[in-house]
Amino acid sequence: MVAASLSSVHGDHFRSLAIPVIDLSCHRALVSELIVRACEEFGFFRVISHGVPHDVVSQMEAAASEFFSLPVAEKQRAGPPNPLGYGSKAIGRNGDFGEVEYLLLHTNPSSISQQAGMISRKSPTDFSCVVNEYVETMQKLACKILELLAEGLGLGDCGVFSRLIRERENDSLLRLNHYPPCHNKEDMMSDRIGFGEHSDPQIITLLRSNDVGGLQILSPSSLDGAVWVPVPPDPNTFHIMVGDLLQAMTNGRLVSVRHRAMVDSYSSRLSMAYFGAPPLHEWISPLPEMITPQMPRCYKSFTWAEYKKAMYSLRLGHNRLDLFRADAIEEHPGLVK
Repeated sequence: MVAASLSSVHGDHFRSLAIPVIDLSCHRALVSELIVRACEEFGFFRVISHGVPHDVVSQMEAAASEFFSLPVAEKQRAGPPNPLGYGSKAIGRNGDFGEVEYLLLHTNPSSISQQAGMISRKSPTDFSCVVNEYVETMQKLACKILELLAEGLGLGDCGVFSRLIRERENDSLLRLNHYPPCHNKEDMMSDRIGFGEHSDPQIITLLRSNDVGGLQILSPSSLDGAVWVPVPPDPNTFHIMVGDLLQAMTNGRLVSVRHRAMVDSYSSRLSMAYFGAPPLHEWISPLPEMITPQMPRCYKSFTWAEYKKAMYSLRLGHNRLDLFRADAIEEHPGLVK
Protein backbone atom coordinates (compact mmCIF):
# COMPACT_ATOMS: atom_id res chain seq x y z
CA MET A 1 0.00 0.00 0.00
CA VAL A 2 1.07 3.57 -0.71
CA ALA A 3 -0.24 6.19 1.70
CA ALA A 4 -0.76 9.42 -0.23
CA SER A 5 -0.61 12.32 2.21
CA LEU A 6 -2.78 15.35 1.69
CA SER A 7 -1.44 18.80 2.31
CA SER A 8 -3.27 20.80 4.96
CA VAL A 9 -6.09 23.05 3.82
CA HIS A 10 -6.51 26.25 5.80
CA GLY A 11 -9.82 26.76 7.56
CA ASP A 12 -11.83 25.34 10.41
CA HIS A 13 -13.57 22.64 8.41
CA PHE A 14 -10.60 20.87 6.79
CA ARG A 15 -7.70 18.74 7.90
CA SER A 16 -4.92 16.71 6.34
CA LEU A 17 -5.32 12.96 6.05
CA ALA A 18 -3.42 10.10 4.46
CA ILE A 19 -5.81 8.47 1.99
CA PRO A 20 -5.14 4.72 1.66
CA VAL A 21 -3.86 3.75 -1.79
CA ILE A 22 -3.75 -0.01 -2.40
CA ASP A 23 -1.73 -1.74 -5.11
CA LEU A 24 -3.84 -4.68 -6.28
CA SER A 25 -0.76 -6.38 -7.78
CA CYS A 26 0.75 -7.01 -4.34
CA HIS A 27 0.55 -10.31 -2.44
CA ARG A 28 -3.12 -11.33 -2.17
CA ALA A 29 -3.14 -11.83 1.60
CA LEU A 30 -1.58 -8.40 2.15
CA VAL A 31 -4.02 -6.72 -0.22
CA SER A 32 -6.96 -8.36 1.57
CA GLU A 33 -5.69 -7.17 4.93
CA LEU A 34 -5.17 -3.60 3.70
CA ILE A 35 -8.63 -3.45 2.11
CA VAL A 36 -10.26 -4.50 5.36
CA ARG A 37 -8.25 -1.94 7.32
CA ALA A 38 -9.15 0.87 4.90
CA CYS A 39 -12.85 -0.07 4.97
CA GLU A 40 -12.86 -0.15 8.77
CA GLU A 41 -11.04 3.15 9.26
CA PHE A 42 -12.25 5.23 6.31
CA GLY A 43 -14.87 3.36 4.29
CA PHE A 44 -12.80 4.65 1.38
CA PHE A 45 -9.56 3.91 -0.48
CA ARG A 46 -7.97 4.17 -3.90
CA VAL A 47 -6.63 1.33 -6.03
CA ILE A 48 -3.73 1.22 -8.47
CA SER A 49 -2.62 -1.66 -10.73
CA HIS A 50 -6.34 -2.32 -11.17
CA GLY A 51 -6.05 -3.79 -14.65
CA VAL A 52 -8.72 -1.59 -16.25
CA PRO A 53 -7.66 -0.89 -19.86
CA HIS A 54 -7.06 2.78 -20.63
CA ASP A 55 -9.18 2.56 -23.78
CA VAL A 56 -12.24 1.39 -21.84
CA VAL A 57 -12.02 4.42 -19.56
CA SER A 58 -11.16 6.98 -22.24
CA GLN A 59 -14.00 5.86 -24.51
CA MET A 60 -16.53 6.08 -21.68
CA GLU A 61 -15.24 9.50 -20.68
CA ALA A 62 -15.40 10.70 -24.29
CA ALA A 63 -18.99 9.48 -24.64
CA ALA A 64 -19.96 11.24 -21.40
CA SER A 65 -18.23 14.48 -22.43
CA GLU A 66 -19.93 14.38 -25.82
CA PHE A 67 -23.33 14.03 -24.20
CA PHE A 68 -22.82 16.86 -21.69
CA SER A 69 -21.57 19.16 -24.46
CA LEU A 70 -24.89 18.89 -26.30
CA PRO A 71 -27.38 21.80 -26.26
CA VAL A 72 -29.66 21.71 -23.24
CA ALA A 73 -32.74 20.88 -25.31
CA GLU A 74 -31.05 17.77 -26.72
CA LYS A 75 -29.89 16.59 -23.31
CA GLN A 76 -33.38 17.03 -21.92
CA ARG A 77 -34.61 14.41 -24.38
CA ALA A 78 -33.04 11.88 -22.01
CA GLY A 79 -34.96 13.25 -19.01
CA PRO A 80 -36.51 14.07 -16.66
CA PRO A 81 -34.95 11.48 -14.34
CA ASN A 82 -37.45 9.03 -12.87
CA PRO A 83 -34.98 8.15 -11.41
CA LEU A 84 -33.06 7.06 -14.55
CA GLY A 85 -32.19 9.57 -17.25
CA TYR A 86 -30.85 13.09 -17.49
CA GLY A 87 -31.20 15.57 -14.64
CA SER A 88 -29.84 18.99 -13.76
CA LYS A 89 -29.64 20.82 -10.43
CA ALA A 90 -32.41 18.86 -8.71
CA ILE A 91 -31.12 15.73 -6.91
CA GLY A 92 -33.80 13.23 -5.99
CA ARG A 93 -37.41 13.96 -5.11
CA ASN A 94 -37.11 15.79 -1.80
CA GLY A 95 -35.80 19.26 -2.59
CA ASP A 96 -32.04 18.60 -2.72
CA PHE A 97 -30.14 20.75 -5.21
CA GLY A 98 -26.55 20.92 -6.43
CA GLU A 99 -24.43 22.50 -9.13
CA VAL A 100 -24.47 19.33 -11.22
CA GLU A 101 -25.98 17.80 -14.30
CA TYR A 102 -26.04 14.05 -14.53
CA LEU A 103 -27.05 10.98 -16.47
CA LEU A 104 -28.20 7.93 -14.51
CA LEU A 105 -28.27 4.57 -16.28
CA HIS A 106 -29.24 1.08 -15.20
CA THR A 107 -26.46 -1.37 -16.05
CA ASN A 108 -28.82 -3.91 -17.62
CA PRO A 109 -27.86 -4.08 -21.35
CA SER A 110 -31.47 -3.91 -22.54
CA SER A 111 -32.09 -0.82 -20.40
CA ILE A 112 -28.95 0.83 -21.77
CA SER A 113 -30.05 0.04 -25.32
CA GLN A 114 -33.50 1.57 -24.71
CA GLN A 115 -32.04 4.79 -23.29
CA ALA A 116 -29.26 5.08 -25.88
CA GLY A 117 -31.61 6.35 -28.58
CA MET A 118 -32.51 9.37 -26.45
CA ILE A 119 -28.92 9.97 -25.32
CA SER A 120 -27.00 9.65 -28.59
CA ARG A 121 -28.98 10.55 -31.66
CA LYS A 122 -25.96 10.06 -33.96
CA SER A 123 -24.78 6.61 -32.86
CA PRO A 124 -26.91 4.95 -30.15
CA THR A 125 -25.38 1.55 -30.91
CA ASP A 126 -21.86 2.86 -30.36
CA PHE A 127 -22.94 4.50 -27.10
CA SER A 128 -24.46 1.22 -25.89
CA CYS A 129 -21.29 -0.70 -26.72
CA VAL A 130 -19.07 1.78 -24.86
CA VAL A 131 -21.30 1.78 -21.76
CA ASN A 132 -21.68 -2.01 -21.71
CA GLU A 133 -17.93 -2.53 -21.94
CA TYR A 134 -17.28 -0.04 -19.14
CA VAL A 135 -19.97 -1.60 -16.93
CA GLU A 136 -18.65 -5.12 -17.47
CA THR A 137 -15.14 -3.96 -16.56
CA MET A 138 -16.36 -2.17 -13.43
CA GLN A 139 -18.38 -5.19 -12.33
CA LYS A 140 -15.33 -7.41 -12.72
CA LEU A 141 -13.16 -5.03 -10.67
CA ALA A 142 -15.85 -4.60 -8.00
CA CYS A 143 -16.20 -8.38 -7.63
CA LYS A 144 -12.44 -8.77 -7.29
CA ILE A 145 -12.32 -6.16 -4.51
CA LEU A 146 -15.33 -7.65 -2.72
CA GLU A 147 -13.82 -11.13 -2.81
CA LEU A 148 -10.53 -9.81 -1.44
CA LEU A 149 -12.51 -8.05 1.28
CA ALA A 150 -14.38 -11.24 2.20
CA GLU A 151 -11.07 -13.11 2.43
CA GLY A 152 -9.62 -10.42 4.67
CA LEU A 153 -12.66 -10.65 6.96
CA GLY A 154 -12.12 -14.40 7.24
CA LEU A 155 -15.55 -15.30 5.82
CA GLY A 156 -16.13 -18.92 4.84
CA ASP A 157 -17.87 -17.87 1.62
CA CYS A 158 -15.62 -15.43 -0.23
CA GLY A 159 -18.32 -14.80 -2.83
CA VAL A 160 -20.95 -13.67 -0.35
CA PHE A 161 -20.70 -10.01 -1.46
CA SER A 162 -19.65 -10.36 -5.10
CA ARG A 163 -22.39 -12.86 -5.92
CA LEU A 164 -25.03 -10.20 -5.25
CA ILE A 165 -23.81 -7.92 -8.02
CA ARG A 166 -23.10 -10.82 -10.41
CA GLU A 167 -26.71 -11.98 -10.36
CA ARG A 168 -28.50 -11.44 -13.66
CA GLU A 169 -31.19 -9.30 -12.03
CA ASN A 170 -28.74 -7.08 -10.13
CA ASP A 171 -29.83 -3.46 -9.69
CA SER A 172 -26.45 -1.83 -10.31
CA LEU A 173 -26.27 1.68 -11.79
CA LEU A 174 -23.86 3.91 -13.67
CA ARG A 175 -23.98 7.62 -12.89
CA LEU A 176 -22.19 10.22 -15.01
CA ASN A 177 -21.82 13.60 -13.26
CA HIS A 178 -20.76 16.88 -14.84
CA TYR A 179 -19.93 19.87 -12.63
CA PRO A 180 -19.58 23.07 -14.73
CA PRO A 181 -17.07 25.69 -13.51
CA CYS A 182 -18.02 29.06 -12.01
CA HIS A 183 -18.66 31.90 -14.41
CA ASN A 184 -18.75 34.93 -12.15
CA LYS A 185 -16.49 36.44 -9.50
CA GLU A 186 -18.98 36.18 -6.66
CA ASP A 187 -19.32 32.41 -7.09
CA MET A 188 -15.54 32.01 -7.32
CA MET A 189 -15.13 33.60 -3.90
CA SER A 190 -17.47 31.12 -2.19
CA ASP A 191 -17.61 27.35 -1.81
CA ARG A 192 -20.23 25.87 -4.10
CA ILE A 193 -21.61 22.42 -3.46
CA GLY A 194 -21.98 20.30 -6.55
CA PHE A 195 -23.46 17.28 -4.77
CA GLY A 196 -24.29 17.46 -1.07
CA GLU A 197 -23.23 15.25 1.83
CA HIS A 198 -24.41 11.65 1.55
CA SER A 199 -23.39 8.02 1.71
CA ASP A 200 -24.03 5.66 -1.19
CA PRO A 201 -26.85 3.21 -0.47
CA GLN A 202 -25.58 0.26 -2.52
CA ILE A 203 -22.91 -2.35 -1.66
CA ILE A 204 -19.88 -0.69 -3.24
CA THR A 205 -19.03 2.32 -5.41
CA LEU A 206 -16.23 2.53 -7.95
CA LEU A 207 -15.63 6.18 -8.80
CA ARG A 208 -13.35 7.74 -11.37
CA SER A 209 -13.00 11.43 -12.23
CA ASN A 210 -10.98 13.58 -14.58
CA ASP A 211 -7.98 15.57 -13.35
CA VAL A 212 -10.11 18.18 -11.53
CA GLY A 213 -10.58 18.26 -7.76
CA GLY A 214 -13.85 18.46 -5.88
CA LEU A 215 -14.40 15.18 -4.05
CA GLN A 216 -14.32 15.42 -0.26
CA ILE A 217 -14.83 12.73 2.39
CA LEU A 218 -15.90 13.23 5.97
CA SER A 219 -13.03 12.46 8.30
CA PRO A 220 -13.72 9.35 10.39
CA SER A 221 -12.08 10.97 13.41
CA SER A 222 -14.31 14.03 13.59
CA LEU A 223 -14.78 14.67 17.29
CA ASP A 224 -15.71 18.34 17.08
CA GLY A 225 -18.11 18.50 14.16
CA ALA A 226 -17.82 17.84 10.44
CA VAL A 227 -14.26 17.84 9.13
CA TRP A 228 -14.06 17.56 5.35
CA VAL A 229 -10.99 16.11 3.68
CA PRO A 230 -10.31 17.01 0.03
CA VAL A 231 -9.28 14.01 -2.09
CA PRO A 232 -6.68 15.00 -4.71
CA PRO A 233 -7.74 13.99 -8.23
CA ASP A 234 -5.90 11.16 -9.93
CA PRO A 235 -7.29 9.89 -13.25
CA ASN A 236 -5.12 6.76 -13.01
CA THR A 237 -6.81 5.41 -9.88
CA PHE A 238 -10.31 4.35 -8.90
CA HIS A 239 -11.88 5.53 -5.66
CA ILE A 240 -13.59 2.69 -3.80
CA MET A 241 -16.36 3.49 -1.34
CA VAL A 242 -18.16 1.27 1.15
CA GLY A 243 -21.93 1.51 0.67
CA ASP A 244 -24.74 1.28 3.23
CA LEU A 245 -25.56 -2.34 2.38
CA LEU A 246 -21.98 -3.43 3.00
CA GLN A 247 -22.05 -1.68 6.37
CA ALA A 248 -25.27 -3.53 7.24
CA MET A 249 -23.98 -6.92 6.06
CA THR A 250 -20.82 -6.54 8.16
CA ASN A 251 -22.91 -5.49 11.18
CA GLY A 252 -21.30 -2.05 11.28
CA ARG A 253 -17.71 -3.27 11.22
CA LEU A 254 -17.17 -1.54 7.87
CA VAL A 255 -18.17 2.11 7.53
CA SER A 256 -20.25 3.61 4.74
CA VAL A 257 -18.28 6.76 3.93
CA ARG A 258 -20.02 10.13 3.84
CA HIS A 259 -18.81 12.35 1.01
CA ARG A 260 -19.70 15.32 -1.17
CA ALA A 261 -18.52 17.07 -4.33
CA MET A 262 -17.52 20.73 -4.57
CA VAL A 263 -17.41 22.81 -7.75
CA ASP A 264 -14.06 23.94 -9.13
CA SER A 265 -13.82 27.66 -9.88
CA TYR A 266 -12.13 27.35 -13.27
CA SER A 267 -12.50 23.83 -14.69
CA SER A 268 -15.38 21.45 -15.28
CA ARG A 269 -15.29 18.14 -13.42
CA LEU A 270 -16.51 14.88 -14.90
CA SER A 271 -16.98 11.82 -12.68
CA MET A 272 -18.23 8.32 -13.46
CA ALA A 273 -19.61 6.21 -10.62
CA TYR A 274 -20.48 2.51 -10.80
CA PHE A 275 -22.83 1.50 -7.99
CA GLY A 276 -22.83 -2.26 -7.36
CA ALA A 277 -26.23 -3.35 -6.02
CA PRO A 278 -28.12 -6.62 -5.51
CA PRO A 279 -31.46 -7.62 -7.07
CA LEU A 280 -34.45 -5.75 -5.67
CA HIS A 281 -35.84 -8.86 -3.95
CA GLU A 282 -32.53 -9.71 -2.21
CA TRP A 283 -32.65 -9.82 1.59
CA ILE A 284 -29.89 -7.92 3.38
CA SER A 285 -28.91 -9.07 6.86
CA PRO A 286 -25.80 -8.95 9.06
CA LEU A 287 -23.69 -12.02 8.29
CA PRO A 288 -23.60 -14.58 11.14
CA GLU A 289 -19.80 -14.31 11.32
CA MET A 290 -20.13 -10.58 11.99
CA ILE A 291 -22.39 -11.03 15.03
CA THR A 292 -20.58 -11.69 18.31
CA PRO A 293 -21.24 -11.17 22.02
CA GLN A 294 -19.01 -8.11 21.80
CA MET A 295 -20.82 -6.90 18.66
CA PRO A 296 -24.50 -7.91 18.89
CA ARG A 297 -26.74 -7.57 15.87
CA CYS A 298 -27.04 -3.91 14.80
CA TYR A 299 -29.48 -4.09 11.88
CA LYS A 300 -32.79 -5.67 10.98
CA SER A 301 -33.23 -7.74 7.83
CA PHE A 302 -34.62 -5.86 4.84
CA THR A 303 -34.77 -6.18 1.08
CA TRP A 304 -32.92 -3.87 -1.27
CA ALA A 305 -36.32 -2.73 -2.59
CA GLU A 306 -37.35 -1.67 0.94
CA TYR A 307 -34.10 0.19 1.41
CA LYS A 308 -34.52 2.02 -1.90
CA LYS A 309 -38.03 3.03 -0.86
CA ALA A 310 -36.64 4.48 2.36
CA MET A 311 -33.84 6.20 0.46
CA TYR A 312 -36.23 7.97 -1.91
CA SER A 313 -38.39 9.16 0.99
CA LEU A 314 -35.58 11.05 2.73
CA ARG A 315 -33.40 14.07 2.10
CA LEU A 316 -29.90 13.53 0.75
CA GLY A 317 -27.92 13.84 4.00
CA HIS A 318 -30.18 11.67 6.17
CA ASN A 319 -28.61 8.56 7.72
CA ARG A 320 -30.92 5.96 6.16
CA LEU A 321 -29.44 2.99 8.02
CA ASP A 322 -30.75 4.44 11.28
CA LEU A 323 -34.24 3.37 10.16
CA PHE A 324 -33.10 -0.24 9.99
CA ARG A 325 -31.18 -0.51 13.24
CA ALA A 326 -32.18 -3.50 15.35
CA ASP A 327 -33.28 -1.19 18.17
CA ALA A 328 -34.95 1.41 15.92
CA ILE A 329 -38.54 2.50 16.48
CA GLU A 330 -40.31 2.50 13.15
CA GLU A 331 -41.09 6.07 12.12
CA HIS A 332 -41.89 5.35 8.46
CA PRO A 333 -44.76 2.82 8.39
CA GLY A 334 -44.38 0.27 5.62
CA LEU A 335 -40.66 0.84 5.11
CA VAL A 336 -39.26 -1.67 7.59
CA LYS A 337 -40.43 -5.21 8.31
